[in-house]
Amino acid sequence: MNATTSGNAGQVDLSPGDLVAEVEGLGERLRLVRERIGEVIFGQSEVIEQALITLLAGGHALLIGVPGLAKTRLVETLGTILSLDDKRIQCTPDLMPADILGSEVLEESESGRRSFRFIPGPVFCQLLMADEINRASPRTQSALLQAMQEGRVSIAGQYHPLPRPFHVLATQNPLEQEGTYPLPEAQLDRFLLQIDVTYPDREAERRMLIATTGLTQQVPRQAMTADDLMAAQRLVRRIPVGDSVVEAILSLVAAGRPEPAAQGARRYVAWGPGPRASQALMLACRARALIDGRYAPSVDDVLALAPPVLRHRMAVSFAGRAEGIGVAQVIAEMTARFR
Repeated sequence: MNATTSGNAGQVDLSPGDLVAEVEGLGERLRLVRERIGEVIFGQSEVIEQALITLLAGGHALLIGVPGLAKTRLVETLGTILSLDDKRIQCTPDLMPADILGSEVLEESESGRRSFRFIPGPVFCQLLMADEINRASPRTQSALLQAMQEGRVSIAGQYHPLPRPFHVLATQNPLEQEGTYPLPEAQLDRFLLQIDVTYPDREAERRMLIATTGLTQQVPRQAMTADDLMAAQRLVRRIPVGDSVVEAILSLVAAGRPEPAAQGARRYVAWGPGPRASQALMLACRARALIDGRYAPSVDDVLALAPPVLRHRMAVSFAGRAEGIGVAQVIAEMTARFR
């Protein structure tokens, strides 16, 4: 399907010529970014694309996969290539909010005057990796939620803004469930995409095996700056979106909500995506079009991004699980109506 630009659902403040020039210029930089990521991360092209979509859309991502699939390596590589200040926290049950956000300490000067000084925590960075986020307690998860949603933290009644840009890429291990705290729906909804990281194919694993077991290893090289990334994020929001794409987004998200008259797997939906899912799908489609060097998204972008946008914003009922129905099957049934 081709992009439709009759009618303009997005406000574009650039002339057509300026927009084309900016999209082409960004496309060249993004090609270089993907090339340099490919020098370090082997295979996983879909995962890399979805991670870049998340950053271009200004959002956060939840990466789910078994250990050893280069999730941590991917985040570190993105930080270097995009010239972002990146930090990592290892989430454990005893991790406290202050361990992430920072805290105030009481200091005494030489004159004997006492005062509090704020010491920033690791959340004060541009790219934060929260490793095994579901092992953190609900209290700590809530503290991170505020940072993700508001771009600031509150310590002792004072607000402290976070650096710009600010992105959280969190990992979750689907195998080890003992000692974990399930992420609440409110926090899951803050993640723009849920990126499922699967095993690499045989050829990619062969390349990785040879490249990573020698005396030297390829190190990531910078391809963009933080300012370039923020400029790209502004451009994403200027991309026009055709009415057919807007209608596809609205229809698809609405189809994922509980409906008494629903048929097939959809009748087992317990709760579905809210308006934030529509916003996420709109931004993600624009970002995907830019990555591909296109000037407007198409309905194909909506269908391709529906699973990572919707799968963490939906749940099936107990009756559905008893029948072997999962969220993936529901989404597949929803998208099949548009094909």
